[in-house]
Amino acid sequence: QVQLVESGGGLVQPGGSLRLSCKASLSIFMTANMAWYRESPGERREWIATIAKDGSIDYARSVQGRFTISRDSAENTVYLQMDNVKSQDTAVYYCNAHQPIFNLSYWGQGTQVTVSS
Repeated sequence: QVQLVESGGGLVQPGGSLRLSCKASLSIFMTANMAWYRESPGERREWIATIAKDGSIDYARSVQGRFTISRDSAENTVYLQMDNVKSQDTAVYYCNAHQPIFNLSYWGQGTQVTVSS
């Protein structure tokens, strides 16, 4: 059963913008802290942003000031707005849902983001 479905990846020029979406099943979304990670070839998966159930937000320094995470409870969806992208932002981006009450974590299938002119 698919729990998280990502969309919105693609090719974008340096300095451009892109918005990623991650739609979660209702049972997960209501009880989870939602986050985005990314993984570049040959690199470890890197955490980049979290939005908790209470709305608190945290960012990795590498994206602070350029990326914005948000969540829409009506749509069970978390977004990652990527602005002023750089070539080093090229990666597969993964949505993560962590349910503290159950200590369970779910991952999306990943969406490719390529920053290139």
